[in-house]
Amino acid sequence: MKNYITKFKTADTSPKSATIKFSAYSALGGFIAITAVALLTKNLQMPFIMAPFGATCVLAFGVPDSPLAQPRNIIGGHLISTFIGLSCFFLFGNEWYTLALGVGLAIAVMQLTKTTHPPAGADPLVVILGACHWDYLINPVLSGSVIITIIALLFNNISRFRKYPKYWW
Repeated sequence: MKNYITKFKTADTSPKSATIKFSAYSALGGFIAITAVALLTKNLQMPFIMAPFGATCVLAFGVPDSPLAQPRNIIGGHLISTFIGLSCFFLFGNEWYTLALGVGLAIAVMQLTKTTHPPAGADPLVVILGACHWDYLINPVLSGSVIITIIALLFNNISRFRKYPKYWW
């Protein structure tokens, strides 16, 4: 027990905060990406947006160098997690254990497929609680994640201080 408790101690400190310029640029990228998917949703009257995309923008624009923010992670993580959530929902319904199973399986499969994207961990909760159907995989999951990724590719590379992506596979 003592060894366990000592793991909570650390001499490390939090990393430095981002500069105002980096933060403002990140905010603008997130603003543009969410504006795009929100306007598409409104004007085409089709879903292109879901709540976890806000957290996706934090990674894609706020920490674009992170392995968790790369295109394969954004698109693959959302697709895999949503598929798992929908499968759990259609097999077991909206139950407490379905929510837990969906999130747990999504974490495991994202890790095994090298597509870990933390915002996608919320996807099973979204689709199970929302009683979504299989077409949710296309709109908003695939379409929205591809749009955000394209905007991240274009926007992040405008800055001479950013290079995105760091890798594709």
